[in-house]
Amino acid sequence: MKGTRRRGRRAALAGAVAVLAGLVAGCGGATAHDGARDAPRSPGRQVPYWLDDAAPPAVAQQLHVAVPAAATEVKAAHQKGFQDDGLLLAFVLPSGEVDGFVAQLAPERPLRTRQEPVAGAVKPMTPFAHLGLPEPESLPGVREGQVCAPCQGDLNFLHVAVTRAGEGTSRVYLRGAG
Repeated sequence: MKGTRRRGRRAALAGAVAVLAGLVAGCGGATAHDGARDAPRSPGRQVPYWLDDAAPPAVAQQLHVAVPAAATEVKAAHQKGFQDDGLLLAFVLPSGEVDGFVAQLAPERPLRTRQEPVAGAVKPMTPFAHLGLPEPESLPGVREGQVCAPCQGDLNFLHVAVTRAGEGTSRVYLRGAG
Protein backbone atom coordinates (compact mmCIF):
# COMPACT_ATOMS: atom_id res chain seq x y z
CA MET A 1 0.00 0.00 0.00
CA LYS A 2 2.88 2.36 0.81
CA GLY A 3 4.40 1.86 -2.67
CA THR A 4 1.09 2.70 -4.34
CA ARG A 5 0.77 5.93 -2.34
CA ARG A 6 4.32 6.97 -3.19
CA ARG A 7 3.75 6.32 -6.88
CA GLY A 8 0.51 8.31 -6.70
CA ARG A 9 2.21 11.22 -4.99
CA ARG A 10 5.06 11.15 -7.49
CA ALA A 11 2.61 11.12 -10.38
CA ALA A 12 0.67 14.03 -8.86
CA LEU A 13 3.90 15.95 -8.25
CA ALA A 14 5.09 15.27 -11.80
CA GLY A 15 1.73 16.44 -13.13
CA ALA A 16 1.87 19.64 -11.08
CA VAL A 17 5.41 20.34 -12.31
CA ALA A 18 4.29 19.80 -15.91
CA VAL A 19 1.34 22.19 -15.47
CA LEU A 20 3.58 24.86 -13.90
CA ALA A 21 6.15 24.45 -16.67
CA GLY A 22 3.40 24.92 -19.24
CA LEU A 23 2.18 28.06 -17.50
CA VAL A 24 5.68 29.52 -17.34
CA ALA A 25 6.30 28.71 -21.01
CA GLY A 26 2.99 30.33 -21.94
CA CYS A 27 4.03 33.57 -20.23
CA GLY A 28 7.21 33.82 -22.30
CA GLY A 29 5.83 36.30 -24.85
CA ALA A 30 3.98 39.41 -23.79
CA THR A 31 0.76 40.36 -25.51
CA ALA A 32 0.38 43.90 -26.78
CA HIS A 33 -2.78 45.93 -26.23
CA ASP A 34 -4.14 44.96 -29.63
CA GLY A 35 -3.72 41.23 -28.91
CA ALA A 36 -0.63 40.80 -31.08
CA ARG A 37 2.41 39.19 -29.52
CA ASP A 38 5.46 41.39 -29.07
CA ALA A 39 8.45 40.54 -31.19
CA PRO A 40 11.04 38.57 -29.25
CA ARG A 41 13.96 40.61 -27.99
CA SER A 42 17.22 40.16 -29.76
CA PRO A 43 19.67 38.31 -27.53
CA GLY A 44 22.19 41.20 -27.42
CA ARG A 45 19.71 44.03 -26.75
CA GLN A 46 19.12 45.04 -23.15
CA VAL A 47 16.54 47.46 -21.86
CA PRO A 48 16.94 50.41 -21.71
CA TYR A 49 18.59 51.20 -25.04
CA TRP A 50 18.89 54.27 -27.25
CA LEU A 51 17.18 54.47 -30.64
CA ASP A 52 19.71 55.42 -33.29
CA ASP A 53 17.28 57.35 -35.48
CA ALA A 54 15.69 59.76 -32.97
CA ALA A 55 15.19 62.94 -34.99
CA PRO A 56 14.42 66.21 -33.18
CA PRO A 57 11.07 66.74 -34.98
CA ALA A 58 9.83 63.28 -33.94
CA VAL A 59 10.94 63.69 -30.32
CA ALA A 60 9.42 67.20 -30.19
CA GLN A 61 6.13 65.77 -31.44
CA GLN A 62 6.16 63.06 -28.75
CA LEU A 63 6.81 65.75 -26.13
CA HIS A 64 3.98 67.90 -27.60
CA VAL A 65 6.45 70.77 -28.05
CA ALA A 66 7.07 73.05 -31.03
CA VAL A 67 10.76 73.87 -31.41
CA PRO A 68 11.02 77.62 -32.04
CA ALA A 69 12.22 78.70 -35.47
CA ALA A 70 15.09 80.65 -33.85
CA ALA A 71 16.42 77.51 -32.11
CA THR A 72 19.96 76.36 -32.94
CA GLU A 73 22.02 73.37 -31.82
CA VAL A 74 18.84 71.26 -31.68
CA LYS A 75 19.55 67.77 -30.31
CA ALA A 76 17.23 64.92 -29.41
CA ALA A 77 17.35 61.37 -28.10
CA HIS A 78 14.85 58.59 -27.50
CA GLN A 79 15.58 55.82 -25.02
CA LYS A 80 13.41 52.69 -25.12
CA GLY A 81 12.66 51.59 -21.60
CA PHE A 82 11.07 48.60 -19.93
CA GLN A 83 7.83 50.46 -19.16
CA ASP A 84 8.33 54.06 -20.27
CA ASP A 85 10.47 55.64 -22.96
CA GLY A 86 12.81 58.49 -22.07
CA LEU A 87 12.72 61.53 -24.37
CA LEU A 88 15.34 64.29 -24.48
CA LEU A 89 15.26 67.51 -26.45
CA ALA A 90 17.70 70.41 -26.09
CA PHE A 91 18.32 73.57 -28.09
CA VAL A 92 19.76 77.07 -27.82
CA LEU A 93 17.56 80.16 -28.09
CA PRO A 94 18.22 83.87 -27.90
CA SER A 95 17.69 84.63 -24.19
CA GLY A 96 14.94 87.12 -25.02
CA GLU A 97 12.79 84.34 -26.52
CA VAL A 98 13.04 81.86 -23.65
CA ASP A 99 10.23 83.28 -21.52
CA GLY A 100 7.81 83.19 -24.47
CA PHE A 101 8.73 79.58 -25.20
CA VAL A 102 8.32 78.56 -21.55
CA ALA A 103 4.96 80.37 -21.35
CA GLN A 104 3.72 78.26 -24.30
CA LEU A 105 4.54 75.13 -22.29
CA ALA A 106 2.20 76.37 -19.52
CA PRO A 107 4.17 74.91 -16.59
CA GLU A 108 2.25 73.85 -13.49
CA ARG A 109 4.09 76.51 -11.45
CA PRO A 110 6.54 79.30 -12.30
CA LEU A 111 10.06 78.01 -12.91
CA ARG A 112 12.27 78.17 -9.83
CA THR A 113 15.87 79.34 -9.99
CA ARG A 114 18.52 77.09 -8.51
CA GLN A 115 21.78 78.99 -7.97
CA GLU A 116 24.01 76.01 -7.12
CA PRO A 117 24.39 72.60 -8.76
CA VAL A 118 22.47 69.77 -7.13
CA ALA A 119 24.65 68.30 -4.38
CA GLY A 120 25.75 64.69 -4.73
CA ALA A 121 26.04 62.43 -7.70
CA VAL A 122 23.17 62.96 -10.12
CA LYS A 123 22.64 60.07 -12.51
CA PRO A 124 19.38 60.48 -14.41
CA MET A 125 17.83 57.50 -16.20
CA THR A 126 17.93 59.45 -19.47
CA PRO A 127 21.11 61.53 -19.29
CA PHE A 128 21.74 64.55 -21.50
CA ALA A 129 25.34 63.31 -21.61
CA HIS A 130 24.06 61.03 -24.39
CA LEU A 131 23.70 64.23 -26.45
CA GLY A 132 27.13 65.48 -25.40
CA LEU A 133 25.63 68.03 -23.00
CA PRO A 134 26.16 68.60 -19.29
CA GLU A 135 23.29 67.59 -17.03
CA PRO A 136 21.24 70.63 -16.02
CA GLU A 137 21.43 69.37 -12.41
CA SER A 138 25.22 69.80 -12.54
CA LEU A 139 25.04 73.48 -13.56
CA PRO A 140 24.61 76.63 -11.45
CA GLY A 141 22.03 79.32 -12.19
CA VAL A 142 19.37 77.04 -13.71
CA ARG A 143 15.67 77.89 -13.98
CA GLU A 144 13.67 74.69 -13.87
CA GLY A 145 10.29 73.19 -13.23
CA GLN A 146 7.70 70.58 -13.98
CA VAL A 147 5.59 71.30 -17.03
CA CYS A 148 3.13 68.48 -16.49
CA ALA A 149 2.82 65.24 -14.58
CA PRO A 150 0.75 63.49 -15.69
CA CYS A 151 0.47 65.04 -19.12
CA GLN A 152 -2.07 64.49 -21.86
CA GLY A 153 -1.87 61.50 -24.18
CA ASP A 154 1.03 59.08 -23.84
CA LEU A 155 3.34 61.57 -22.12
CA ASN A 156 3.74 60.83 -18.40
CA PHE A 157 5.78 63.89 -17.44
CA LEU A 158 7.68 66.79 -18.93
CA HIS A 159 10.38 68.78 -17.12
CA VAL A 160 12.10 71.93 -18.41
CA ALA A 161 15.42 73.47 -17.42
CA VAL A 162 16.99 76.64 -18.81
CA THR A 163 20.59 77.74 -18.39
CA ARG A 164 22.88 80.32 -19.92
CA ALA A 165 24.60 78.98 -23.03
CA GLY A 166 26.63 82.00 -24.09
CA GLU A 167 26.43 85.75 -24.53
CA GLY A 168 22.74 86.50 -25.08
CA THR A 169 21.73 82.83 -25.50
CA SER A 170 20.19 80.17 -23.30
CA ARG A 171 20.02 76.39 -23.57
CA VAL A 172 16.61 74.82 -23.05
CA TYR A 173 16.55 71.23 -21.76
CA LEU A 174 13.37 69.16 -22.01
CA ARG A 175 13.13 65.70 -20.43
CA GLY A 176 9.99 63.61 -20.65
CA ALA A 177 8.74 60.06 -20.35
CA GLY A 178 6.05 58.41 -22.33
